[in-house]
Amino acid sequence: MPREIITLQVGQCGNQVGTEFWRKLCLEHGINNDGILQDYAAAGDTGDRKDVFFYQADDERYIPRACLIDLEPRVINGIQNSEVRNLFNPENIFLSDHGGGAGNNWASGYHQGESVQDDILDMVDRELGYSDSLEGFTLCHSIAGGTGSGMGSYLLEALNDRYPRKLVQTYSVFPNQSESSDVVVQPYNSLLTLKRLTLNADAVTVLDNTALNRLATERLHIPNPSFSHTNSLVSTVMAASTATLRYPGYMNNDLVGLLASLIPIPQCHFLMAGYTPVTLDSEESRAAAIVRKTTVLDVMRRLLQPKNLMVSTPSRAKGLDQSKYISILNIIQGDVDPTQLHQSLMRIRERRLANFIEWGPASIQVALSRKSPYTKSGHRVSGLMLANHTSIRHLFNRTISQFDKLFQRKAFVDNYKEFPMFHRSSGSGIELSLDEFLDAREVVQGMSDEYAAAESADYIERAGGEDALSGQLAAQMSLGTDPRVPVQ
Repeated sequence: MPREIITLQVGQCGNQVGTEFWRKLCLEHGINNDGILQDYAAAGDTGDRKDVFFYQADDERYIPRACLIDLEPRVINGIQNSEVRNLFNPENIFLSDHGGGAGNNWASGYHQGESVQDDILDMVDRELGYSDSLEGFTLCHSIAGGTGSGMGSYLLEALNDRYPRKLVQTYSVFPNQSESSDVVVQPYNSLLTLKRLTLNADAVTVLDNTALNRLATERLHIPNPSFSHTNSLVSTVMAASTATLRYPGYMNNDLVGLLASLIPIPQCHFLMAGYTPVTLDSEESRAAAIVRKTTVLDVMRRLLQPKNLMVSTPSRAKGLDQSKYISILNIIQGDVDPTQLHQSLMRIRERRLANFIEWGPASIQVALSRKSPYTKSGHRVSGLMLANHTSIRHLFNRTISQFDKLFQRKAFVDNYKEFPMFHRSSGSGIELSLDEFLDAREVVQGMSDEYAAAESADYIERAGGEDALSGQLAAQMSLGTDPRVPVQ
């Protein structure tokens, strides 16, 4: 039985990335821009599971299980006037009545989300009614602006409250932290969102604009990457990470099986992604790409190189060795001989190319997935790595550091004072409360500290022994995630 997944794409970034994701899925399943199955796809049985992400309407068109949500109309209007304008269910498109957006203010997005929650959750409930066995939700958003961060945060809380036993996975785009931003309150927005991602998501795939721009420049040879280039990279990760759900085998054919071994510590559920060979979908990009012979060993080795990761972390860039892998899952697509796969894993272990934590299994888990028969690829083998790595804490520490620089001067906090979450009563009436900022900082710092603690060989003993870790895993299982499910 299929385990369906509903996708919520929120804000400008979420809708742009989400739409690219649906374009890829349509191509891979032989569905045209109007949701109609192409004749060549209808003629054969590829064993794909379209119904994980699509349902069929009465006219047999395939409709994405998706809700498109934004507080300003520009991006969604663009989608409704594009070649995929007939793909989505128009009842599942939400635009605010005023169309004024959230002004890059997390609090505005959050409180607008609260005010329209009934409309949005009605869309979700309707989609749930089209599902036989809903497994969970995917949220696409960015963490730095107003709608994707603020409204996305509210929806994370609402989904947890309304559907407590369903998995919530996110693809979260982080801002470029190495450059100045036009959004002066970006550190505030990011930290407030990170609190919700820590407390209300089961798995977060981190996609860092710094690394995405570097990949586009260095690997694709694009001097000035645009949002369309980086969005295409993100959608490639999304499509590859769901390949085993859509082209299932014996293992990793549902979301819980895919995520279980990656997240042995529930609090540490932030995943890095790497992909190779890096290409874009356009003919121009494929023509400019460097074509080489791809082997399983070559792909597996390249996935472990920091330059192929979509997250930039200082420790990995400098080659420092205190950071360690908690877990790795590689999804390999293409012409793969299991013997070559075994030999590749042995070579990687012999060369010690991956530095694992000492208190867990030091092994790379691999899922083999079929490629779509309907899409062209210039490479025989491609691979996606999803990794839980302790160096990701440096990304969070940079956010905390940028937050501290603003917050110690109380810079721009007045931008939030009109919203009830940042109010408190006093003898003289209502005044600005900064408790939400302080609480968010504490939650994110605690999560970062947990990643640092996981690097120690005595982590389990310091956490209170195996019984304590078992208690954490039991809590994870109570949310529908069984961390003991084996991964192929």
